[in-house]
Amino acid sequence: MEFSNSYELLTELRKKELLRDKPKYWWPNYGSFEVVLGAVLTQNTKWENVEKALENLKGYTLEDIASFAPEYLAVLIKPAGFYNQKSKRLIMLSRNILRDFGDFENFQKNVDRDWLLNQKGIGFETADSILCYACGRETMVVDAYTKRLLKKKGYEFESYDEMKEWCERGVLEDWDKLKDIYEDDLNLCFSRFHGKIVEFMKKK
Repeated sequence: MEFSNSYELLTELRKKELLRDKPKYWWPNYGSFEVVLGAVLTQNTKWENVEKALENLKGYTLEDIASFAPEYLAVLIKPAGFYNQKSKRLIMLSRNILRDFGDFENFQKNVDRDWLLNQKGIGFETADSILCYACGRETMVVDAYTKRLLKKKGYEFESYDEMKEWCERGVLEDWDKLKDIYEDDLNLCFSRFHGKIVEFMKKK
């Protein structure tokens, strides 16, 4: 697979039909509070373990999580690992969302990357996952899979944001060739681009 920019990479990945059986925006339950939980829980663990933890959290709301004792939430999310730490961070994050935004819908509309990065335990990838998949923002998520794929092809970056900018730039420069494919929805394009990279690299 050869490419010289991210538009060409996306074009190559599109030929492989990697998301045939996946949700439209790739991440399960796109646009819901569950995405926020999943973005934190998936740190340092496999998605299969996250799914078990999310199954235990089914039916619980933002307000529920904010009211839980850390010990109780830790039991529910145990399959995802680092459960004591993640439990405290999820409760604090939920409380801060309610404090600063009032409810999840307002959070979706008004949260920004700086606010997320100021929350304990949220780094660039987690923040962008929340913005992209929970809030529907036009932002690309890059991760260890992206880094590995690009490094293999001779592309190395100084920082997360430099790699993200490279991935977004090719798409934006050739958006006129992509917009009909992705319903003129840049968030849909970035969601599926990230998903294609992950599914492609999982098969390696």
